[in-house]
Amino acid sequence: MERICLFPGTFDPITIGHLDIIDRSMGLFDKLYIGIGKNINKAPMYSDEQRLEWIQDIYKDNPKVEALIYEGLTIECCRHVGAKFILRGIRYVSDFEYEKVIADMNRSLDQQIETIFLTCSPQYTSVASTLVRDVIRNGGDASAFLPAPVRKDIYPNAK
Repeated sequence: MERICLFPGTFDPITIGHLDIIDRSMGLFDKLYIGIGKNINKAPMYSDEQRLEWIQDIYKDNPKVEALIYEGLTIECCRHVGAKFILRGIRYVSDFEYEKVIADMNRSLDQQIETIFLTCSPQYTSVASTLVRDVIRNGGDASAFLPAPVRKDIYPNAK
């Protein structure tokens, strides 16, 4: 049986912290879908299409990774792509507490889909899209936290 996983998130923008989780999970799964979830409660800084383009660019040479945009329940997206696993990255205990509640709800909706938690590498603990957006909005340099394709678009004049 093929091990198919969905890594859902807003990825607004995708950061090196996300890449740490994605890259370290590669050996666990045969196929990894990066699902850009449309959240009606959030107004993204970058368009869905821009975020999709960045992820596709980053993983263009990796046939195991595919990016998509989805609306609605994450469980429904899992069913749509045939994923039996949901990947979640954990930085802090508070992340786990938040994610555990969601994992429990997802499990009640579909007992065949397991949530896998991966803790981030220590050097990426402070990297969060929310903080990166705040730095960018306030004219700061967040380039150290961004993958090359994202950095190039956000800071086109940087060397």
